[in-house]
Amino acid sequence: MNTVTGERRPLSPQKPGVSYRRARFDQGDEDVYLITNQDSDFEQLAKMGIATQKITILTPDLHWDVTSYDLQRDGRYVVYLANENGADKINLIDTVTREERPLAKLPEGSISDVRWLPGGTVNEIAFTIASARTPSDVYSMGTRTLPVGNLTRWTYSETGGLDASQFAEPELIHWKSFDGLTISGYLYMPPKRFTGPQPVIVNIYGGPEGQFQPGYLGNNDYLLNELGTAIIFPNVRGSTGYGKTFMNLDKGRKREESVKDIGALLDWIGNRPELNSKRIMVTGGSYGGYMTLASMTHFNDRFRCAVDVVGISSWVTFLEHTEAYRRDLRRVEYGDERDPDMRRFLESISPIEHVGNITKPMFIEAGGNDPRVPYTEGQQMTAALRARGVPVWYLLAADEGHGFAKKSNRDFQFAVTVMFYSEVPVGLVALRIRPE
Repeated sequence: MNTVTGERRPLSPQKPGVSYRRARFDQGDEDVYLITNQDSDFEQLAKMGIATQKITILTPDLHWDVTSYDLQRDGRYVVYLANENGADKINLIDTVTREERPLAKLPEGSISDVRWLPGGTVNEIAFTIASARTPSDVYSMGTRTLPVGNLTRWTYSETGGLDASQFAEPELIHWKSFDGLTISGYLYMPPKRFTGPQPVIVNIYGGPEGQFQPGYLGNNDYLLNELGTAIIFPNVRGSTGYGKTFMNLDKGRKREESVKDIGALLDWIGNRPELNSKRIMVTGGSYGGYMTLASMTHFNDRFRCAVDVVGISSWVTFLEHTEAYRRDLRRVEYGDERDPDMRRFLESISPIEHVGNITKPMFIEAGGNDPRVPYTEGQQMTAALRARGVPVWYLLAADEGHGFAKKSNRDFQFAVTVMFYSEVPVGLVALRIRPE
């Protein structure tokens, strides 16, 4: 847009499913840097000539998404973040030679807000890292030397007196699913003082188009360090960060194929001697709550118990009662329940239609003011399970929405969840005090 005359002209072609974002002028105002997935399965760093509208991809060999970038004041270097298997990596590229400069190794985790320090051609970048041992802290790194290094930590976030250096670091894991597709996730192991095969919590993200990234675990560190459980965070098909093709593998009638990825993970756990395949729990929130319920209907005999947080029990009632402002968007993802054929399909994959398959203890949690997944989803699942004699704990927070946000409620929720882990007759950590 010409800011004097108000004249506007489009620069990017209108292509369905193509995104252009974070556009900014270079130092000469002749080119625009941006991130786009045009003609690619991934979001790539690119440069567009304003006069020619020609797009040049600067990261053609990178088969991961570029999430953000910053251009040096003199335009010589661009620093950018790439999401590699859920972990963010900082990269530095010379805009003239197109050569990448190697960087020193950083903590495995989620990186954000990468910026060149102000002041012309200052050779230093700053960023925020959230990792297993860093809640969310600011670092900077000099770029004059090769490999780029000289890492400086500027802040030390509050950890409540805990020694964060002792927290478990993640292990990137891979397994083959039912159709040969490789699925990945992150495994956290408890301290070595817990001997023998460890109980496992499978924790599935929400979304549905989400992704677990290895950041600071918060309360989950208690489960690792005090209860002695291992935790696996899977990134099943449909996750973001692995390209457009992977993200679309669970759309519509392919919905339950992501559930089969969890079945394949259970097989993988069975082949790891440090993990106890007879003591596995599944949990998740929102879409992860649906995955939890669906996993229980498919693999009930392979789990000890489950915790469903604000999850979907019926696709039809969910789509009918989620707030109107988001209903059409959800129909694009899951299917339109108003179409009779799609309605029959959605009913066929709804956990509540297969509630008879579940016999293991369940803990269902809901928010009374939830506009996304109404509390009635958890309520109707609880009633159906209790009618069949299945042990169910039910927690309704009358003053919460989609998830638990208030500290008093979060503390109560976590305390009761730990009780559930410990006290149900065939619970997760019963291994510590009861024989098989």
